[in-house]
Amino acid sequence: MSAPEILISAGEASSDMYAARLATALRARTGVRLFGMGGKRMAEAGVELIADYHQVAVVGISEVLHKIPTVVGVQRKIASEAVRRRAALAILVDSPGTHLGVARRLKNNGIRVGYFIGPQVWAWRPGRVRVVKRLVERMVVIFPFEEAIYREAGVLVNFVGHPLVDVVKASMSRTEFAARHGLDAGRPIVALLPGSRRSEIERHYPLIMEACEQLSRGAQTRGAIQFVLASAPSLETELFAPFARPGVAVTRVEGATYDTLSAADCAIVASGTATVEAALLGTPMVVVYRVSPTSAFVLKRMVRSPFIAMVNLIAGRRVVPELIQDQFTPAAVEQEVRTLLESAAARDEVKAGLAEVRAKLGPGGAIERAADIFAGML
Repeated sequence: MSAPEILISAGEASSDMYAARLATALRARTGVRLFGMGGKRMAEAGVELIADYHQVAVVGISEVLHKIPTVVGVQRKIASEAVRRRAALAILVDSPGTHLGVARRLKNNGIRVGYFIGPQVWAWRPGRVRVVKRLVERMVVIFPFEEAIYREAGVLVNFVGHPLVDVVKASMSRTEFAARHGLDAGRPIVALLPGSRRSEIERHYPLIMEACEQLSRGAQTRGAIQFVLASAPSLETELFAPFARPGVAVTRVEGATYDTLSAADCAIVASGTATVEAALLGTPMVVVYRVSPTSAFVLKRMVRSPFIAMVNLIAGRRVVPELIQDQFTPAAVEQEVRTLLESAAARDEVKAGLAEVRAKLGPGGAIERAADIFAGML
């Protein structure tokens, strides 16, 4: 008798990482065959890819409109392949814009659906929780406040903790990091994490660089601050070059985000997974983000949450400054960074808040707990 097949689907880079780890844990427990949508990490984990997540990964309202036909096509392809293979279970990871459509098609064809890292119904489109209740048999969430929201809506749900707790660790000390990259460990280090997508770099990096230029000219910080750009290896140097500022030296470090954050006195971070990584490392940060004017217009009328930064959402209060859309200006970034660099009391207050956030993210082992739940569904 052949091993059962499970559909596992991820719609962006971070969920590709989580789904790959989940796939490995599931195979160890059940010996199932896995197929679905993902990227390089899922392929390396032995998942047979029938679609690439780059086909559907976009940010913002206006950006997604032109991709609707592609997304619908991918939804149909994934669901039809699951039906053809008579999948014993489907595990959908994050990306509700794509995956709720897949879930509907699977449900209509009698395939059971589990969901890992659920839709952010607490932030916007709260009506989605009713859709989840109708389509999803089991929801597995990674933020502590989500469990009560889904449970109150009648969704079978488990909080397992955040998968990053197990992996976010520095591999070297600040002194070692500085020596490796030609920095002075005795001078302030500011980490720059403008995002991982081209559109994010184009919107965020020019403003961040202008803020860095202003910081470099300050009376107390003139020439003292060292700026380190933590960049994904997939982003070419030419993407950043047009935004360079005269007199502002930036050391680019590829594939070493955790070491960069750990060594930094503070960081300027685009809202997203990197803010959770910085929190786990205890690095004070200023969170920034911008989308297109069209997306901002729509989102302003849809967002229900008082915060955008995940760190603040988890804490339930403002732990780190967040500068979103029109509030994200070079002057505002300079002011917040300068406060963190020059005030030990401000840094200590932020670090205490980040320690609270780390405690709420669970003790580690989130992927293993999630794998146990999904294996139990078989």
